Amino acid sequence: MKDIVDLRELLASWPYDPDNNVRKLRAKEGREVLQVRLPLGIEQYELEGRPDGGRPKGKESWLEHHLERLEQAQAAGAAEAFALDHEQCDDLFAEGTLYYFRYLHCFQIKEWQRTARDTARNLRLFDLVHDYAAREEDQIYLEQWRPYVLRMHAAALAMLELEKGNHAQALAQLQSTAARIEALPELEDETFQFERQRSLAALREMAGQIEKVKPLSEMESLERQLQDAIQAQAFERAAQLRDRLRALRQKTGRR
Repeated sequence: MKDIVDLRELLASWPYDPDNNVRKLRAKEGREVLQVRLPLGIEQYELEGRPDGGRPKGKESWLEHHLERLEQAQAAGAAEAFALDHEQCDDLFAEGTLYYFRYLHCFQIKEWQRTARDTARNLRLFDLVHDYAAREEDQIYLEQWRPYVLRMHAAALAMLELEKGNHAQALAQLQSTAARIEALPELEDETFQFERQRSLAALREMAGQIEKVKPLSEMESLERQLQDAIQAQAFERAAQLRDRLRALRQKTGRR
């Protein structure tokens, strides 16, 4: 039996701080990993492939394995016979949780691209289980969290657009996702109802923050100046701004 390693020195080198408990670094082999400092230990996540480094059935994940099975069934004209039994769903549920924790930590350190990747991956998992689980309980099990995963996916994509200065695209992403969440089929489930309302509120709040900081177009700037002039009873200034707005609208074909 190998000697047990005392982790005290390692833990002492990275004191626990709940506000700064995630870090990204390179392992000896050169691969990137994510480490999370917990009150009594450290977790480590692989940043590529499955978070725990596992390769079930030689594939990147159980999801990839079953998607390949489905593709083979479809190619053979046997898609109607394809199904996921309860044990297979349990494996997928547990695996999805690993990806959930990883994208949560990636979001915390502003790894937007990886957050978007892992949330998109889990949404594919939701779709597969919903469409092919043999048991109805398994089909609907993950749906209670779909609003939340959609929200996190949209937030990550919006942040990527903001980093490029694309405020309009970021807003469009948030607004389209909010509409998608609103259009989800109703579930008589308290978690689903809570997550939907919470996610819609979070997306609208984020959109509101972007609206406050996005650069104004020439027309928006003139409209704001006009409102300020009217409120200040600067009527000559307001008249000039109206003329400029009218000319700009004619030029752009807007009314």
